[in-house]
Amino acid sequence: MSDSIRISVDAMGGDKGPRVAVEGARLFWRERKNTTFIFHGREAELKPLLDEFPDLKKVSRIVNADIVISMEEKPSQALRKGRGTSSMWAAIQSVKDGEADVAISGGNTGALMAMATFCLRPIEGISRPAIAALWPTLRTDIIVLDVGATVGGDAKQLTDFSILGAALARALFDQELPTVGLLNVGTEEMKGHDEVKEAARILQAASGEGFIYHGFVEGDDIGKGTVDVVVTEGFAGNIALKTAEGTARQVGAYIRNALKADIISMLGAAIAGQALQALRRKLDPRNINGGVFLGLNGVVIKSHGGTDEVGFKGALSLAYEMARSRVMDKIGEGMRRFPTLSVAPPIEAAPAPEKTEAKSA
Repeated sequence: MSDSIRISVDAMGGDKGPRVAVEGARLFWRERKNTTFIFHGREAELKPLLDEFPDLKKVSRIVNADIVISMEEKPSQALRKGRGTSSMWAAIQSVKDGEADVAISGGNTGALMAMATFCLRPIEGISRPAIAALWPTLRTDIIVLDVGATVGGDAKQLTDFSILGAALARALFDQELPTVGLLNVGTEEMKGHDEVKEAARILQAASGEGFIYHGFVEGDDIGKGTVDVVVTEGFAGNIALKTAEGTARQVGAYIRNALKADIISMLGAAIAGQALQALRRKLDPRNINGGVFLGLNGVVIKSHGGTDEVGFKGALSLAYEMARSRVMDKIGEGMRRFPTLSVAPPIEAAPAPEKTEAKSA
């Protein structure tokens, strides 16, 4: 990969049209001018937008794609409709063809996962890809996965997610031995269903080789930042993610209402202005927008479909860091280190009987 980071953008994905993608790219490029963009979508809509921003236009090109995948389409429908022709598929194909280092889309999550899996294919040894999210905590940012790709998960999948999450932590956080915890209904060893317990057994046996297995963690451990990587299946992970986003908005609304309650509150808000601005930024979900599709032969970022240009800029920042930190190399290293981590050891065959030479009569 060259010094320039090449980002492939599905400009038609998302609820608010291509302007969000273009304006988000403009905001991002102001801070990271070693970035170039490939915008996939309807040229008739994209060209006038890029004409508004000549500096961005100089580092961008448009690849026309008339087919747009809607938010309502099922993954199977999206594949039939858009394979090879849609803006979403074209953005992913650019990564496969080596034209871009990372792809990003704010479109239909199920369709994006289906297309990414079909186009890029899972890494050898990984049973299912996962969506990983960066999560702010009281300690520092951590990684939580899966947050929506796989509903339900067996021991192998949870182990795979642990390998992928640890590799991402090593790449983004520069940690040699990130700590990994399995999300469970309690921290005691006897709690949880059999698949979680089996995954715990496998991870405990491998602890110290690329990660440290912490043990089971509970829901409140996510916000505390107890471990660097929290692993769960997609059903629980997605609920946790949406709950956290909703709670952040709720707390933000409480604070705004409290500061407007009376003249004393407004005066206090004026005095504590800088501190309150920092708190607002911390609680703003747009600043942590973006999920990483892990376990594929290429990097794809999912932006929230309803975000604005500030949120899309945040997802582009994540895409940039994924490319800059060479996360695919780190994942490959992890897979080489644990080629059979989630596979039971083979049963040793009984030794063959020794041959004896027949004595002549």
